[in-house]
Amino acid sequence: MKEDAIYMDNAATSWPKPPSVLEAMVFYQERIGASAGRGGYRRAIDASRLIFDAREAVAGLFGVTDSKRIIFTLNCTEALNIVLRGWLREGDRVVTTSMEHNSVARPLNHLKQERGIEVVYVPCSPEGLLDPDDVARALKAETRLVAVIHASNVCGAVNDVVAVGRICRERGVPFLVDAAQSAGAIPIEAGETNADFLAFPGHKGLMGPLGTGVLYVGPDVRPEPLYQGGTGTDSDQTFQPEALPDYYEAGSHNAIGVAGLKAACEFVAEVTPKAMGAHKARLAERFVAAVDEVPGVTYYGPRDFSRQAGVCSVKLEGMDAAMVGHRLDADYGIMARTGLHCSPLAHRTLGTIDSGTVRFSFGYYNDEEQVDVAVRALAEIARGKGR
Repeated sequence: MKEDAIYMDNAATSWPKPPSVLEAMVFYQERIGASAGRGGYRRAIDASRLIFDAREAVAGLFGVTDSKRIIFTLNCTEALNIVLRGWLREGDRVVTTSMEHNSVARPLNHLKQERGIEVVYVPCSPEGLLDPDDVARALKAETRLVAVIHASNVCGAVNDVVAVGRICRERGVPFLVDAAQSAGAIPIEAGETNADFLAFPGHKGLMGPLGTGVLYVGPDVRPEPLYQGGTGTDSDQTFQPEALPDYYEAGSHNAIGVAGLKAACEFVAEVTPKAMGAHKARLAERFVAAVDEVPGVTYYGPRDFSRQAGVCSVKLEGMDAAMVGHRLDADYGIMARTGLHCSPLAHRTLGTIDSGTVRFSFGYYNDEEQVDVAVRALAEIARGKGR
């Protein structure tokens, strides 16, 4: 890696992590090390307390009053699958959007084949934005779930989930928010969104480690768990405990990851999601204003930067996206993601399905100088030059 390498793939996972995250993980490994709920000795109790405190930290950040409704998962994909596989039944109807990530699209397609569910895709604008009124028009009495991506991992478009949630609440339809790109970077209050399910990873905007994710389950819904097993509670029973969060958390926790996630949530709470999001939006606005002046470079996404999550996709005329990404890395030390980003639906909506894009996703530790370096690199590559 170059000494001056610039990391701009925060939509995949944030990097670097706050020092407190690494310190918390080392502390757990060196000073605790035990599995939560699997013993009455001191370190096992400390592990249980850590899991509880982490659950409280997550709940506080998202305005959840009952932290037992915060379920720890391996990632956002697992959280989404708990909802989709555990909630939808034979013949159910789902309304979703044309910008969804494969973490929603693939389970839904599988359930179409397995359970005969009906999936209705509400089209978004060429900038990737959803009109909540289109969701309202798509609802029918038999609709069992509405699933909406909060912020696109391809172009950063931020949807008005508060408006969609209000519509769902009025119509009595459970609402799932995929907050993979927004959690930690956009203020989210579970009550304000009227979300029955809120799924998000710990390793992106929340600045935590890989292998961590969260599902918030509201009081009026109860999907079936993906699996059953030991929980350290009700051990005299061979049935899964009904109480939350144990109902969904079979097996030992990723305690070292949860330790890091707790520290990350505390870091984000101190900086505030509002400030995090404003920083990313400023970088996106600076980036787009600059690439607009570069011949042969096209930006895809919203130009209202109050609705931009700091994820910017571009194409260079006549150039393969993967080759551009290689040049950025090899010649300039700039790490950006290329291709379809596990979101073919979004690329069809944006009109980039045939070629994919080069994606620059900004994080808390990126700055304006790095944005300028990235734009200059794109300009040189577009002109057929390079280092």
